[in-house]
Amino acid sequence: MLELARRIAVEAAELAARRRAAGVEVAASKSSPEDVVTFADREVELFIRSSLADARPNDGFFGEESTDSASAGTSGLTWVVDPIDGTVNYLYGIPAYNISIAVVEGDANPQTWRALAGCVVNPVLGEVFTATDARGAFLGQQQLHVNPLLDLSQALVGTGFSYSSDIRVKQGLVLAGLIGQVRDIRRIGAAALDLCNVAAGRLDAYYERGLSPWDHAAGALIAREAGALVKGFGDLRADRPVTLAANPRLLAILEPLLFDLFTSAGLETD
Repeated sequence: MLELARRIAVEAAELAARRRAAGVEVAASKSSPEDVVTFADREVELFIRSSLADARPNDGFFGEESTDSASAGTSGLTWVVDPIDGTVNYLYGIPAYNISIAVVEGDANPQTWRALAGCVVNPVLGEVFTATDARGAFLGQQQLHVNPLLDLSQALVGTGFSYSSDIRVKQGLVLAGLIGQVRDIRRIGAAALDLCNVAAGRLDAYYERGLSPWDHAAGALIAREAGALVKGFGDLRADRPVTLAANPRLLAILEPLLFDLFTSAGLETD
């Protein structure tokens, strides 16, 4: 399944890059005028979905651009797909977007699934991140390991923001409370790449509110297999309220701080 995910993700990345070179057109807005979908998003997802259906016709499918036609399948496995993660970057030509494909045991519920394999491809850099359950995470052939940093004041922390301006204001309050306690903040604009960057040691930690299953399915597995603890607040798994990722000892310091900041800012925590 990993080889299938990798092959289709690489081919989908090549398709996305060709469409970007030809010029990007916005097809529609989703949750807000800022939350756009391009025609390439839809074309790439259709390619991924049809390729998976040819190879694994009994598996379920859950993709960002076809949630209204998600299929449950009969095999007990579900492919969770973001055809172009970082669509605004893609629209503007910022070289930080990716194709994300994961296969999970169960349905598309992060609280109950078991992620089995995942692949994240950045077409611009030609980077291919992969992981399988209990077998490690890799960038190409290089095995990945999270940074062992334990000092929060030296941590480079990634995050992202909502498309809702009201929620962004609250997230700004969280950021204001955090930024003076860490080395610095990075906002790349593609959740799967943020999680892969934790795995590769390019970030020490990452947190974000509002991620959908396709945003983190593959990236969370890659970060976890590189040694990160990936979770929500408390006993919850990574999900829409928050996704947290860092080495376990650093996250033990960061999590309660973020919980208090979320609560103070009026953001949901469960």
